[in-house]
Amino acid sequence: MIIVSGKLYVDAGERGVYLESCRPVVEQARVAAGCLDFALSADPLDPSRINVYERWESDEALEQFRGAGVEAEQAARILDADVMRYRVSGVEAP
Repeated sequence: MIIVSGKLYVDAGERGVYLESCRPVVEQARVAAGCLDFALSADPLDPSRINVYERWESDEALEQFRGAGVEAEQAARILDADVMRYRVSGVEAP
């Protein structure tokens, strides 16, 4: 299992518009083969931060969905990012 998690920073005044522009990507991801979860959400404390969480069955599923990556228009609006890919070797209920 692969988890992609982290944070993006955009202009605080544009965060809502940015998230709305990502809606089609979230919808596509959630029905993509191998996607277990996909969410982009506004951080409740920092008005410029967007929280990223993705869970995929495999690297292959993630790469097939990701393709060329973020669209140029969306990428240009990201001021900073700290997003990492994690490989999970085991899962258990809390």
